[in-house]
Amino acid sequence: MTSIRLPRTVVPRRYQIRIEPDLTAGTFAGDETIEVTVGEPTAEVVLNAADLTIATAEIDDGAGRWLTATIRVDEAAERVLLRFVEPLQPGPWRLALRFSGILNDKLRGFYRSRFTAGDGRAAILAVTQFEATDARRAFPCWDEPAFKAVFQVTLVVDEALAAVSNTAMASVRRMPERGKKEVTFAPTIPMSTYLLAFVIGPLEPTDAVQADGIPIRVWAVPGKGHLGSFALEVAAFSLRFFREYFAVDYPGDKLDLIAIPDFAFGAMENLGAITFRETALLADQGSATHAELARVAHVVAHEIAHMWFGDLVTMAWWNGLWLNEAFATFMEVLAVDAWKPAWGRWDNFGVSRTAAFLTDGLRSSRPIEFEVVAPKDAEAMFDVLTYEKGGAVLRMLEQYLGPAVFRDGVRKYLTAHQFSNAETTDLWKALGIASGQPIPEMMDGWIFRQGFPLVTVEAEGTGEIVRFSQRPFRYLADGDDTKSLWQVPITYRARVNDNIVRGHILLSTAEERVTFPGKPDWLVANEGGHGFYRVRYGRALLAPLLRAPAETLAAIERFNLVSDAWAATVAGMFPVADFLELTGRFRHEADRHVWTSLLASFGYLARVAPTDLRSGLEALVRDRLGEATRRVGWSSRAEESDLDRELRGELLRTMGTLGNDGEVQQAARGLYDRAAEAAAPDPSVHAAVIALVAHTGGESEYQEFLARFKAATTPQGEQRYLRALTGFRTPELIRRTLEFCVNGEVRMQDAPFVVRDLLLSFHGREPAWGFVKEHWEEMERLYPSQSGLRRLCEGITGLATPALEADVRSFFGSRTVSFGGKTLEQYLEQLQVAVRFQERETSALRVYLGKT
Repeated sequence: MTSIRLPRTVVPRRYQIRIEPDLTAGTFAGDETIEVTVGEPTAEVVLNAADLTIATAEIDDGAGRWLTATIRVDEAAERVLLRFVEPLQPGPWRLALRFSGILNDKLRGFYRSRFTAGDGRAAILAVTQFEATDARRAFPCWDEPAFKAVFQVTLVVDEALAAVSNTAMASVRRMPERGKKEVTFAPTIPMSTYLLAFVIGPLEPTDAVQADGIPIRVWAVPGKGHLGSFALEVAAFSLRFFREYFAVDYPGDKLDLIAIPDFAFGAMENLGAITFRETALLADQGSATHAELARVAHVVAHEIAHMWFGDLVTMAWWNGLWLNEAFATFMEVLAVDAWKPAWGRWDNFGVSRTAAFLTDGLRSSRPIEFEVVAPKDAEAMFDVLTYEKGGAVLRMLEQYLGPAVFRDGVRKYLTAHQFSNAETTDLWKALGIASGQPIPEMMDGWIFRQGFPLVTVEAEGTGEIVRFSQRPFRYLADGDDTKSLWQVPITYRARVNDNIVRGHILLSTAEERVTFPGKPDWLVANEGGHGFYRVRYGRALLAPLLRAPAETLAAIERFNLVSDAWAATVAGMFPVADFLELTGRFRHEADRHVWTSLLASFGYLARVAPTDLRSGLEALVRDRLGEATRRVGWSSRAEESDLDRELRGELLRTMGTLGNDGEVQQAARGLYDRAAEAAAPDPSVHAAVIALVAHTGGESEYQEFLARFKAATTPQGEQRYLRALTGFRTPELIRRTLEFCVNGEVRMQDAPFVVRDLLLSFHGREPAWGFVKEHWEEMERLYPSQSGLRRLCEGITGLATPALEADVRSFFGSRTVSFGGKTLEQYLEQLQVAVRFQERETSALRVYLGKT
């Protein structure tokens, strides 16, 4: 640890930074004065710098005496060591540095984002993205979260360009002799380096919307500002909601939401100047699907929640990243659910956390919080375990303690640590004071241990006694530790003697029994679906649940029933034929979230089933979806909810692709052909139509989709047609799409996702894998830092044949590939799980599908 962490002998208190970028040349020059406190005599000052040239370094004791430093750069450690001729004595000093650097094209640090302006000319933005450890690429600094300081930024930019930073403009000085202006911003609150931001370029703001006296604006490239109205509405609600929930004022003087054409992540919570990928901020409410609008709402709410959790109170080191991200994930759902109750966002969260279950059921999983040594390990923490599992565990705790008690604990935590740093233990202490309960004893197992429990629920004797037991869930149980125990808050609901009986237990031992006043007619565990565990019912309890009327279980409980059964099937604990039989009981299902689980299982089977079983699988899909597809039809109805419309699109798309239904494909083609002279269908249906036309399309449709991708006027339209290119199935079109991912036709922020989609498709995976092997070094050079390749390599989980798995392992085994943490190990294990499933279940699938 000492080799990575900076010494605390010298600590920064305030930065005054002046930077002048040259967007055309791709360079910048800067100078800074840093007010520091020397804690003990030292002749050395160590701070971070990477890809910078430091021209001079001097230090002033405050009395006008300047000492010049010799400068030694350690490129491997991303540090600069300043050595002075005499020791610096304890007390305040001012460190002055002059430096220069490049505006890179890797979407990190200080970089260039390119776009085509409305007049067809190329245009450039200069953008910062500093999390986790890339502020050091823009200016020398103490680039660790615990070194909080005040920042005052001055930017010298071309007169015609906009300049945005974390705070409001304090002054603007015109420089007509140079055609420039010097923009100085107000000082920030004390904050970590990774939260500083500046964006320069031809951007335009919307009119400000006020929320509790804070002006909120959306910034976008010219011609796209009108797409920011939806995000403004979400932002204004979220800011008010969080201020009331936290009982702490918003810590900035304004809130700018900035859409960036090239952005490696979804968004970044820079205090007062949040940067976004365009698809996560801008949307046309008339043409965007419900899912696309919901994504904008969630990302905006998530980032604004960070203004308190992350910016005002920050983790002390990267091992505590979950304190930022898990809380923002939890709070985003809380806010959006309060804003749009009809959207059922907690049910949707119950669906999205399935991705965390998938990873956390691997032997190669990791705890939510683990030791971070190197920066690449910090980058690896931006995953489903930090976000979805962390958020799910917090939701489980909130429901266990009660929402009001949980909120009071959060308020105590924020008030106690505002403008400072905190650890997980600080949060537990605050929640413990609010609840009067021993929080660490309950929660440490969930945070500091990998995995989650499988809770088995079985009737004993004549049925009045029900046994709840726990063991770790693993997809691959080879040599597994079955003795790990969690403190599992289990809620249940049963019908006994015509009465509904509810109860809860805290399962902290291997098993516990509950005695009912009679044999339950049915029993559901994990009532409400808030617990982060899977449930496996004994046959005597499963059968009544499957026979019960749909209204017996809430939608999220029906989703969990299907999802838990499918997970057990993949793990070899539930026969695949029994699972497929179970899916037949959901033909009448009307809830989108339940269908999400059913469709996901069919998609998985489509990736692992051998070619000779595809026609049988297609027939199964048509059988399971047929009734629901006929019920929803192609046209929306006035009384429908947004979720109903979204379900229609998903059913039609799956029926025509996985089900290969000719009637649906033909109807989609007709709608597409008539779109020019008729009103566009509902956005969800329109998105399904595009996917279905691609699935059956050829050269002419491909050329048309490519043209529409390039001419799209909304981020969602652009993505819809881009991702549709991966749906074309002929080898020559697959190859052409792959070529676009390395020749500049597709933005480098998007290219890894396109390759990933092709790796996950049955028709595209082999040519895509061959292309990846052929162009690996080129992709390493082109794609943004580790994040791009990490996203791309998710696709190897779709290469589900023994031969492809062997080739994948050989390829990565012969290279030094590290995404930090256990990311690559997890992908390889997911692939192994899929191949084992194929080898184990193919015979049973052949028998079952032969009967369909």
